Amino acid sequence: MKTVLFYLSTNLIVIVQQNISLKEYNTFGLDSNAKEFVVVNSIDELEAIIQVFNLKNRKLLILGGGSNVLLANDFDGMVIKINLTGIEKINEDENHVWIKAMAGTIWHDLVLYCVENNYAGLENLSLIPGCVGAAPMQNIGAYGVEIKDTFVQLEAIEIKSAKHKLFTKSDCKFAYRESIFKNEAKGKYIITSVTFKLNKNYLVNTSYGAIKDVLTNNNIANPTIKDVSNAVIEIRSSKLPDPKILGNAGSFFKNPEINTELFLDLKEKFPDLVGYKISDTKTKVAAGWLIEQCGWKGKVVGNTGSHKQQALVLVNYGNASGNEIWNLALQIQNSVKEKFGIDIIPEVNVI
Repeated sequence: MKTVLFYLSTNLIVIVQQNISLKEYNTFGLDSNAKEFVVVNSIDELEAIIQVFNLKNRKLLILGGGSNVLLANDFDGMVIKINLTGIEKINEDENHVWIKAMAGTIWHDLVLYCVENNYAGLENLSLIPGCVGAAPMQNIGAYGVEIKDTFVQLEAIEIKSAKHKLFTKSDCKFAYRESIFKNEAKGKYIITSVTFKLNKNYLVNTSYGAIKDVLTNNNIANPTIKDVSNAVIEIRSSKLPDPKILGNAGSFFKNPEINTELFLDLKEKFPDLVGYKISDTKTKVAAGWLIEQCGWKGKVVGNTGSHKQQALVLVNYGNASGNEIWNLALQIQNSVKEKFGIDIIPEVNVI
C-alpha cells in the first residue's frame, strides 16, 4: 500500500491510498483491493477532487457504508469514501419538520435522531445498514414504508462538471428499490445531502403483522414512534445477521412483481405461496419464500451460503470471495426460475 498527499489548494490536502484493501469498507467483509482510495470530508474537498483528478475520465466507485455492494473483483479505479456527516433541522411549521442529513451520516443514526425528537416517518426503517446518501438511490423500504414517503429533495454534484444539482421527488423517479440513480443517472452524480419532511403529529404505521405481534407481546396497545422503532429493531435483530459478526449485505434479491394471472396459477400448485396484490394486474411475491422452497435456506456452499434464518440474505462465512458469492446468487436465480418460472433480480449492486 502506498500513500500520496495531494495539495488541492492552499487549504485543502487529501490523502490518496493506492492498492488498499476494501475489507473494512463493505459489509460483506470482502477483501477486494482498490487501485486508489480517498476519503472525502467536506463539499469543498469533493469539488476539488472532481476537478483536480478529472473524475469524468476515471473509473469510479462511490462508497457510503458499503452495505449494498458486492465487490466481485478488485476495483481498477478510484474509490471515493463519502464522509460528509451531520443532521440539521432546516424548517418547521405547526405539523411538520424538515430535516437535512449529509450523505455520509449513518442511516440508523438519522432514524434515532428523529425518533428521539418525536419526528415521525422513518421509524419503520430502523436498523437498516448503510448511509443516508445511498437511501434514495435504492428507495430503501421496510415494513410498509419507503424513502419516497418522506423524501423532499436531495443535493448532488455532477461528476463531469462539478456543478451542484437539486433533485426533487419527481426528478428521482422512485419505484420499488429503484430510482433515477440506478438507471439513466447512474454514475453521473455524487449525492451530498438528503432532506426529509417528517410529522410532529404522528399516526404510526403498524400494518405489517410482525410489528403488531411484537407490540402485542410487549403489551403495548397505543404505540409511540419509539415503540414502533424498537419493535422493528427487535424483528430485524432476530431475523438478520449483524454484518459486524457475519458478512452480508441484507436482502440480496428484490421481491419480484409478477402478473396476477401467473400468481394465481402458481397458487394452485403451491398453496403456501406468499403474495401481495399491488395493482389490478400485478402481485408482489416473497423472494425469500421462493428461495426457501428451492432448498437454499441455511445451505452452506464453500465459504458462503443462504442464512439459516432468512433465505434472502447471502453471507460470507469468513473467507468467501465476491465471485464465490455471485456464483451462489446465480445458482439461486436459476433454481427459482426453473421451479417457479420467476426471475429474481439482485437488490445488491454488483461491482
